[in-house]
Amino acid sequence: MRSQRAFRGIGLGSKPTAGRGQRGSSHPLTPFVLPTAPAMLRSLRPIPQLCPRPCPAGPCPARCQPRRRLAVPPGAPRLPLRQRLCVAGAVAGAAAAGWLYARHEKERQQRSRRLQQLRRLALGQGDFQLRDTAGAARSKADFLGRWVLLYFGFTHCPDVCPEELEKLSRAVELLERDPALPPLQPLFVTVDPERDDAAALERYLRDFHPRLLGLTGTPEQVRAAASAFRVYVSAGPRDADGDYVVDHSVLTFLVDPDGVFRDCYGRSRTAEEVARSVRGHMDAYEPLPAADGQ
Repeated sequence: MRSQRAFRGIGLGSKPTAGRGQRGSSHPLTPFVLPTAPAMLRSLRPIPQLCPRPCPAGPCPARCQPRRRLAVPPGAPRLPLRQRLCVAGAVAGAAAAGWLYARHEKERQQRSRRLQQLRRLALGQGDFQLRDTAGAARSKADFLGRWVLLYFGFTHCPDVCPEELEKLSRAVELLERDPALPPLQPLFVTVDPERDDAAALERYLRDFHPRLLGLTGTPEQVRAAASAFRVYVSAGPRDADGDYVVDHSVLTFLVDPDGVFRDCYGRSRTAEEVARSVRGHMDAYEPLPAADGQ
């Protein structure tokens, strides 16, 4: 209560009044004066305003500041809006062109390295030493420069091999309709050299595409060719008549003009799908770069 009565005498702009316990004290209360509201308003500085364009009040008042602009040399011509847009577009186009060129160069270098790897791989990939139906020796080098569709089978196959050869022949016919495409050579390599000699192959292949070329050889040569393409071959047991069936992988291989294996097609692929895939590989084909020193 005593402290409350002591502060009742303190008002705005008045000296503090001591309470009963402060009579005769040598340390009077320090006066604390709050400024009045008009004094506070007078102390505030006016906020400068940006001059609208045009100024509605005529000449700008003292407190109205003009809008700030970038310093432009006197007498310097200003480009029209269309020209400025053209300059900005040219700068953006040059930047985009530079980015596309750098990306193209990077992809080109990656493709070059990949092609070099394919060339080193192609030197020993899928090579063979066989004979055709005319008795001429044939190897992979004889077909370099041409696309090749190659199928492994045998003439005594009851149903699978004839179906696959019909599909291969149909795919070749579809591709031959476009004269702009490079030539494609179909090949048939027997996995049963004991029964499939040159004469047997020639008789058997008459029912398929006229350019389908048959290849055979010794059992060792045929096994080496099948192994080069990772083709599984296993002759089954003989029956009472000495007949047997050869179990083998059912795949058609696509080889490019550089002798590099590009793709393979199983029984589930149709002739139209095979032709479409081969066309895609032909369109995207890039020759392997020449080996060092050649």
